[in-house]
Amino acid sequence: MSSLKQLLGIDLPIIQAPMAGVQGSALTVAVSNAGGLGSLPAAMLDLTALAGELRTITAQINRPYNVNFFCHTTAAPDAMHEARWREVLAPYYTEFGIDPATISAGGSRMPFTDDVADVLEAFRPPVLSFHFGLPAASLLARVKSWGSKILSSATTVEEALWLEARGVDAVIAQGLEAGGHRALFLTSDLTTQVGTMALLPQLVRALRIPVIASGGIADAQGVRAALTLGAAGVQAGTAYMLCPEATTSPLHRAALKSDRRRHTALTNLITGRPARGIFNRLMRELGPLNDAPPAFPMATAALAPLKAAAEKIGRDDFSTLWSGQNTSGCREIPAAELTRLLAVHT
Repeated sequence: MSSLKQLLGIDLPIIQAPMAGVQGSALTVAVSNAGGLGSLPAAMLDLTALAGELRTITAQINRPYNVNFFCHTTAAPDAMHEARWREVLAPYYTEFGIDPATISAGGSRMPFTDDVADVLEAFRPPVLSFHFGLPAASLLARVKSWGSKILSSATTVEEALWLEARGVDAVIAQGLEAGGHRALFLTSDLTTQVGTMALLPQLVRALRIPVIASGGIADAQGVRAALTLGAAGVQAGTAYMLCPEATTSPLHRAALKSDRRRHTALTNLITGRPARGIFNRLMRELGPLNDAPPAFPMATAALAPLKAAAEKIGRDDFSTLWSGQNTSGCREIPAAELTRLLAVHT
């Protein structure tokens, strides 16, 4: 199995997980310049913003970086399901004085498309990573023709084998501990999901390509443990969320520094798809997993004005508080320093 450092052209076997909503290009640049692989989350960027971020990155570094995309199929609007979701949220609209008739439906996460590839072609990023599987074969062939290395996340052995068969260069083993959206794509059955240190050796045995460990790894000891189990490298996300280069909101930062950080849960209330975040009022009162939200990513629009109204008065009742289960490595230090500390035993 080849070295991740050789494969990606990096000095340290550390990938900064792409984290939409809490980072932009500044974190990407800091990690790549430190010798790891900085990542830019692109699912919430329109084409103009994506091009702008890529120009910023390429102007500040001359090292490999990663751009991450979602590969979901956007759900068709479902008026009945949307109405049901708003009915569940109605007491909150009343509490905050919001007229639901003023809220437009829609999603805030975009899949990888030909239009996105058109923007990327001018930059030909050294690495592209995908969540929820892979783009269509024609799109995948197009980006591979640029020489970009392809990564994608798997949560089961079956998903990892599926990705390997379609030509990815390395698989990210996403354990159940990981913050943010679950990468599962061959099934929606959450009982198939296992922890990182259980999943990792299974993928190492099953695959011929490098495996990258992700989920619950927040310090150098965790990195070393993953490498000992056969990982070619590690992807860390939550640990970076208090770095000054991250755009993590003040409310989110406060939650990550409080005792609340120890209680996370998988929830579909924020986007309609299971993702791990810090437990808040919405999860407590509706249950973290609920059949009311419309399919991903359509749940976000109805929740957005509630989130804004609560945050305006200093509450995170409806906020996106993505976090992994292990916040012990969250430190308010520069991302470059954190990257080097993660790799100290490698």
